[in-house]
Amino acid sequence: MDSDHTFALADLPEGEAAFVHALSLDTHVTEHLMNLGFIPGVEIMPARSAPGGDPRVYRVDGCEVAVRREVSRKIAVRRHKALK
Repeated sequence: MDSDHTFALADLPEGEAAFVHALSLDTHVTEHLMNLGFIPGVEIMPARSAPGGDPRVYRVDGCEVAVRREVSRKIAVRRHKALK
């Protein structure tokens, strides 16, 4: 997932925001997540984790959604570009 400077959502540090880039999941899972706000171009930020780190709560589109690590590894995100 390192093309175009993308990486897995699971690797995004807590409190750091990025943009959803792509979802590489089964169609029904992708559709469900998109209904929850996981749409390419939308900002997302890890908020907190359950004990043991899984699942992790993400803030997306004004909501908080818990996602298991195995799923968040298949969601590509891209960091904000620095303004010059």
